[in-house]
Amino acid sequence: MTKKEKGAKAKLKAEAKGLRKKLKALKADVAATAPKAAKGHSVSPLAPAAFPQLPVIAGVEFATAEAGVRYRNRTDVMLVRLAPGTAIAGAFTRSATRAASVLDCQAKLRRRAPSDEGAAIIVNSGNANAFTGAAGQSAVDQVTAEVARVLGVPQKRVFSSSTGVIGEPLPHDRITAKLEELAGALSEDTIEAAARAIMTTDTFPKGAAAEIEIDGQPVRIAGIAKGSGMIAPDMATMLVYIFTDAKIAAGPLQKMVGRLTDKTFNCITVDSDTSTSDAMIVAATGKSAAPEISDMRSGPAKAFERALRTVMMDLAHQVVRDGEGATKFVEVKVTGAADAGDARRVAMAIANSPLVKTAIAGEDANWGRVVMAVGKSGAKADRDLLSIRFGKILVAEKGWRAPDYDEAETSAYMRGQELTIAVDLGLGRGRAQVWTCDLTHGYIDINADYRS
Repeated sequence: MTKKEKGAKAKLKAEAKGLRKKLKALKADVAATAPKAAKGHSVSPLAPAAFPQLPVIAGVEFATAEAGVRYRNRTDVMLVRLAPGTAIAGAFTRSATRAASVLDCQAKLRRRAPSDEGAAIIVNSGNANAFTGAAGQSAVDQVTAEVARVLGVPQKRVFSSSTGVIGEPLPHDRITAKLEELAGALSEDTIEAAARAIMTTDTFPKGAAAEIEIDGQPVRIAGIAKGSGMIAPDMATMLVYIFTDAKIAAGPLQKMVGRLTDKTFNCITVDSDTSTSDAMIVAATGKSAAPEISDMRSGPAKAFERALRTVMMDLAHQVVRDGEGATKFVEVKVTGAADAGDARRVAMAIANSPLVKTAIAGEDANWGRVVMAVGKSGAKADRDLLSIRFGKILVAEKGWRAPDYDEAETSAYMRGQELTIAVDLGLGRGRAQVWTCDLTHGYIDINADYRS
């Protein structure tokens, strides 16, 4: 090889090395633009066909921005401005290690500040601001104070939420730097963008709505949520924001929210883990022309509560349908328990069992794992009294496999996307109903490197 050829070869090697470095840098840059857990995972097969058309709620405005809280090139902050007179209620995680924003919201709602002034909600994704010590509360204070200044509302009426990685200081300055931009972009018809801004490992934005009439006047409800993993009762790892133009005081609204949370969001589970950051805020602007809901025993109050439950249940089910790696939506129904508490214990034991959930993922009609879950639940049970059904198929009763059990028929049922497991304990009138999903390798793929 001539000296000239050697020189050319060395030059090519140097160029190739430079190109490899550039490629590596580009890959690192791409990796920084989206959460690892969300990349490479398609939209859940259980997702709705499209984000629903949600009604505009008078007195509510939304804005979103890219603040770079954790990742670049994605919206990660949502601001909501609420009109003066808005009544606010909430439900939050009961975790002993709950985040600073949760503690702050709970304290503000307990103080019941007068609702004649405006209010606001500020939410960030990418960082949970949980287990961050005194710095966590300081970050909440600085963010809410700046929102109050920019929007001209009392700080005691500014509610914040954070979702994402636990244990890392919140870069609150990145959020406050975007507040003027957010305030200038507020609009009443951008609720879908708001739903997208609060997503973490979610594969689709979640929204639901309902409408009723009171004395011939419409009352509208619209809600958004995020949630995909770390989902278990005590509000799961979810953020939920529901808005209505109903006229209702904060006290009665809070009682409704408490009742309905136990029947909806506290009846779902993906992986049995309860988050530090769960929060639901319900805001009633009072802008509907319908009369005020004051008598909680009245027809209008009951109709409104049913509509609110519909929205909450829809959002709760969407969270399960977006369970990390989920391919099956599963209803667990328990009847005939000694009491309601036992029914719930059995239902949650089944819904949270990794063995049950992996059998569902594998489309295996392994009803023996349901027997196991009933037995470990701690509830009263009698082998010779309980019965188990997969859908309408009786698989086991009287302490043994059902005489007409057909493995092929049951296996065919297990190939469906929506399944029901029903257990009757034959002991009393206690009943419970919960919702869960299967457990696939996708869950591991998402959570094994969530922070990277």
